Amino acid sequence: MDLPSRNVEIKAKVRDFESIILKAEEMSGKEPIKLNQKDIFYHSFYRENRLKLRDENGCGTLISYSRPDLEGPKLSKYKKCQVNDPSALSAVLEDALGVKGVVKKQRFLFFVGQTRIHIDQVEGLGNFMELEVGLRDTQSVEEGQVIAQELMSQLGVSETDLLAGAYMDMMQKHSETVSI
Repeated sequence: MDLPSRNVEIKAKVRDFESIILKAEEMSGKEPIKLNQKDIFYHSFYRENRLKLRDENGCGTLISYSRPDLEGPKLSKYKKCQVNDPSALSAVLEDALGVKGVVKKQRFLFFVGQTRIHIDQVEGLGNFMELEVGLRDTQSVEEGQVIAQELMSQLGVSETDLLAGAYMDMMQKHSETVSI
């Protein structure tokens, strides 16, 4: 099991998919890593925590994380565990906790310094980007926020495009709006 980690994250709506891909590719100096991800979210006993099982190109990772639902750069704490049989684990978790929902996306992943840039095409929601500034043990949250703000500026991400919450939250709000 991986040790608990922390990063500073932002999430934003993408208005021009091709443009942000090109900017991220220029910043990283490499073509993106393309990932097909299916995140199954489970109910959690702790309101501030989220639990998901990620199936990524056939490999499984169980992820528990907590972060405030605020726009802009925010601290996220997480724990991850690689799993050999994601479908069997999913069946156990579904029986024990129940499924909250499923998010499917194609992710274009770039690395810039200590930051992961995700450009996501989320099924049923649209296009988004995330920055995950991995914090070193000696780095403060404020240092990570400065890095995130600089990368947002370089990518042309506007403050008005920033989002709070997870894709799962957006999916639930979207389905509530559609069913009304």
